[in-house]
Amino acid sequence: MNSKARTDVAPALRIIPREQHIISRKNISKAALRVLYRLNESGYDAFLVGGAVRDLLLGGKPKDFDVATNATPDEVKKLFRNCRLIGRRFRLAHVVFGPEIIEVATFRGTGEEEGAEGERHIVDGRIVRDNVWGSIEEDALRRDFRVNAMYYDISDFSVRDYVGGMQDLEDRVLRLIGDPATRYREDPVRMLRAVRLAAKLGFRIDDAASAPFAELGVLLAEAAPARLFDESLKMFLAGYGLQSFRMLEQCGLLKFMFPATARALERGDEALRALVEQGLANTDERVAEGKSVTPAFLFAVLLWGEVRDLAYAWMEQGMDNNEAWARAALRVVGEQCQRVAIPRRFTFTMEEIWSLQPRFEQIQRKKVFRLLTHPRFRAAFDFLLLRAHESPAVRELGQWWAHAQQLPHETLAAALPNHSGGTAEPAAPAARKRRRRRRPSGKPGTT
Repeated sequence: MNSKARTDVAPALRIIPREQHIISRKNISKAALRVLYRLNESGYDAFLVGGAVRDLLLGGKPKDFDVATNATPDEVKKLFRNCRLIGRRFRLAHVVFGPEIIEVATFRGTGEEEGAEGERHIVDGRIVRDNVWGSIEEDALRRDFRVNAMYYDISDFSVRDYVGGMQDLEDRVLRLIGDPATRYREDPVRMLRAVRLAAKLGFRIDDAASAPFAELGVLLAEAAPARLFDESLKMFLAGYGLQSFRMLEQCGLLKFMFPATARALERGDEALRALVEQGLANTDERVAEGKSVTPAFLFAVLLWGEVRDLAYAWMEQGMDNNEAWARAALRVVGEQCQRVAIPRRFTFTMEEIWSLQPRFEQIQRKKVFRLLTHPRFRAAFDFLLLRAHESPAVRELGQWWAHAQQLPHETLAAALPNHSGGTAEPAAPAARKRRRRRRPSGKPGTT
């Protein structure tokens, strides 16, 4: 093993006593406290660790609580009847209290000591199995960012800092423990974690930590697509999606996660950028208000530019409209799922949202009422409103449909033609006219 990631940082313990930090047991879940106390009372070391300690020190309210201990997974299981052991790469104990799970991890070792307990397997610099136990000092060096390597000691309520995490909290900066390139090769998803944590905390990423992105970002293509899907949800559906997106783009990592999105934005389509950023901002607002959010809508927003441009290009070549939209969706979703494994239940909704966009232009009585009763109408209509920056015609179309939804059924029916001719409202014909005049510039005005 290349040990540079461990040996270039010497543990230097700083103990912050109870009276010098703001962590209160009132803000720690009862389930986590039960695990900590039982481990401690059974003679084991027991610490709250990681993001929960970081967030508590910043005055936040964590939702998840992880515990670190010198007890092995089997020893933890003996203490808790409601415990199950999981994982092959990282052996962990999950102590289950109803809907809440407390993750308990044994101190990880570097594996450099002779006769170290457990096993580690590394392929091309990447850790594929890691169950070597060690000391708390070694465990601290094994963690990713310095702000995530602080330990709350249940025995005296102090905080232990071995790598300068408290200083980084004060400086509002993310620094990796060890050599950044080595740490990213061990696990490329750490690059995304850097972006996500910086966006969530409002921190900057240390220059040394961001420098390898340009060279090593390509390693994200080798990460499991299902894992990248989970990471995408954490970035975009946790209330700080807009900032995560901006940082992904600024750091040069967007093209490795969402290549179609990156290509469309690189073409300078400001209307698309407005749509993406407004969609992310709306999602952040819904999360803040405790409302539900769906990955399908957000992924539809992120991939819209490429789907739209492909569909229009094929329609201009004479392809049937429905076939053009279907083929465009199939190609873009297929490429994206090679990077981020979006489940079919979401891609199906995305495709419906996209395919309904041209139907908003069809202002005839039967088609209007058929669209109003479509199961995906609301999502597709919200998507239409996001597209307002594409052209005045699209904006007027969105206003027409917003007004139409407020009218009584009889009033709306009387105002609509029952054939394919004109309509009393100018928005829909303007949108159709705009589309027919569109030049093959890659920036269509509407759908």
